[in-house]
Amino acid sequence: QTIHKQTLENNLTNLVKRNSELENQMAKLIQICQQVEVNTAMHEAKLVEECDELVEIIRQRKQIIAVKIKESKVMKLRKLAQQIANCRQCLERSSALITQAEQSLKENDHARFLQSARNVAERVAMATASSQVLIPDVNLNEAFDNFALDFSREKKILEGLDYLTAPNPPAIREELCTASHDTITVHWTSDDEFSVTSYELQYTIYTGQTNFISLYNSADSWMIVPNIKQNHYTVHGLQSGTRYIFFVKAINQAGSRNSEPARLKTNSQPFKLDPKTAHKKLRLSNDCLTMEKDESSLKKSHTPERFSGTGSYGAAGNVFIDSGCHYWEVLLGASTWYAVGVAYKSAPKNEWSGKNSSSWVFSRCNNNFLVRHDGKEMLVEASLQLRRLGVLLDYDNNSLSFYDAMNSHHIHTFEISFLLPVVPTFMIWNKSVMILSGLPVPDFVDGVSSDLQEQQQQ
Repeated sequence: QTIHKQTLENNLTNLVKRNSELENQMAKLIQICQQVEVNTAMHEAKLVEECDELVEIIRQRKQIIAVKIKESKVMKLRKLAQQIANCRQCLERSSALITQAEQSLKENDHARFLQSARNVAERVAMATASSQVLIPDVNLNEAFDNFALDFSREKKILEGLDYLTAPNPPAIREELCTASHDTITVHWTSDDEFSVTSYELQYTIYTGQTNFISLYNSADSWMIVPNIKQNHYTVHGLQSGTRYIFFVKAINQAGSRNSEPARLKTNSQPFKLDPKTAHKKLRLSNDCLTMEKDESSLKKSHTPERFSGTGSYGAAGNVFIDSGCHYWEVLLGASTWYAVGVAYKSAPKNEWSGKNSSSWVFSRCNNNFLVRHDGKEMLVEASLQLRRLGVLLDYDNNSLSFYDAMNSHHIHTFEISFLLPVVPTFMIWNKSVMILSGLPVPDFVDGVSSDLQEQQQQ
């Protein structure tokens, strides 16, 4: 009985809770219904107001155009009346002359006929010769001109009047977006392009947060570009090698809607090999992206001691890095004897191989791979077929990582509290290597980088 009672009490508690939830839900629905009524009344009132304004504009235009028509009529009739008066005057003169001529012809007395006919004959001859002057010119354009009433365009506009709603969300086309080391050009499309008055672009640095609603509500960290009229925009002044979150907002008088978020990233800072830092027995290509060791100067015996720092067959990148995230790759070719890493720009050339506290390198010595810093070295696992080495320098998060870029494999990460600007360094003791810079940070590197950040935060 106790068990049944407890079960009933639990069920009753759940039912009461459920009932309370339903009451809250119903109250919200009633509130929404009331808001719909209020909004509908507001829209209806606005419709009447807008239509009354349109009717008033049409009434005013009708009155103005009617006045112009009447003014045109008065002007034309005035000109035509003047021409009629001229015609009447000419007609009266001609009629009087005809009458005089006819009377002269009826005169039987020869002397009097000659006396009256001489004067009349001269006037008739002059009138006949100047008939074009006597008869006024009739200008038909005085009655018919190019004035016309054409409201076809306005009719189409009026027929297109509709209940305006906020535009549909635009869509960011990631496949069309482009980037450099400090810019991103965002492209988007919109189904309601003709109803959109402007777009607004919003962006912030992506920190790995997956709750976009919470991220979007943290307005302090967002940069906003308003009043964009085209469906693309280039953002300048971004951090290199950094991932950003972008939203596009389509706006018209009725409201706005946001696109889905897009994660876009800048490329890394591009650089080349600096010839001024290169060893004299290294050959640099014309584009300063490839360095080759002069094999004739290489001794037949290779010793770990030689590799560990007595030689300085290296060159540095022509960039000083003191912030941001940077990624580059090294095509190793057939080289089996090299050291790749970073060093403080104040470090001597012959100490770029990790033998002091100012340099950090990943090295290969024949079949051994190792990392070295401050004279301490540690063997690491890497494939003997390693041909493409990825280097990620995250200066702001104090890390330097190396990857097998072909196989998306993480090799090693140094955790470094950087104190000074650093330069990329490259040393070889055989063959050649090629530098690829200005690359975007690969997705597999992003994953490892964020994991390391979480470990550091813990």
